[in-house]
Amino acid sequence: MLFDSHAHLDDEQFDPDRQSLIDSLPKRGISYVVNAGADLDSSGRSIELSEQHSFIYAAVGVHPHDAREMRDSDLDTLLKLAAHSKVVAIGEIGLDYYYDNSPREVQRKRFEDQLNLALKADLPVIIHSRDAHNDTMDILKAYSSGLKGCVLHCYSGSWEMAKIYVNMGFMISLGGPVTFRNAVKAVEVAQKIDMNYMMIETDCPYLAPHPHRGKRNDPGLLYLIAERIAEIRGMKAEEVAQITLKNACRFFGISNN
Repeated sequence: MLFDSHAHLDDEQFDPDRQSLIDSLPKRGISYVVNAGADLDSSGRSIELSEQHSFIYAAVGVHPHDAREMRDSDLDTLLKLAAHSKVVAIGEIGLDYYYDNSPREVQRKRFEDQLNLALKADLPVIIHSRDAHNDTMDILKAYSSGLKGCVLHCYSGSWEMAKIYVNMGFMISLGGPVTFRNAVKAVEVAQKIDMNYMMIETDCPYLAPHPHRGKRNDPGLLYLIAERIAEIRGMKAEEVAQITLKNACRFFGISNN
């Protein structure tokens, strides 16, 4: 049984068949899903999905792409949303210097604002970091002692940097890119990381694993990521599934009965 630690099932790509797809997931081996917010609207939709489906949980936050639109009052709204019983994290939050959809100084400010929010809400954080590894690391180091938990979602950095995060007690989540034929960094991380610090995810509808690359992703394809990590590590896929499910339940504070 698998735990998809990062999905966007509220995305419009799922509008035609969302209900039937979600209904199919337990039969496809999915025990839990955390649906991550990217702005206030998607954070609200994530909570709605969590209310409708017992195995779906929500994270609330504003993605760096939308940092320029964020107002101070949104932090109060997020804090209220974070009090919902099925909200298990603040996220996804962080920095994106690849697209630079928001000015970098604004991204950094809103990242820190939401880290402070996580401290207030006593919730772990889900981090988005793209082409911003050094600034992400510097900011997280300043908050590391107070955070309830931190996961680098769909991690794309080096093994050297992953080692520093693990030494800080942070989790590393691997997704579809670890299955890509040209993958190098993600494969090295999958090979070398202490399994107690690993989670897996789809980031659906994005980053579908090989051989579905370029198509719509969904949590039912998570097994392909578990299988690839098992192959890299010389393990059974069932072991990868079991360990990462246990890790995610611990991280998000979900009881796995």
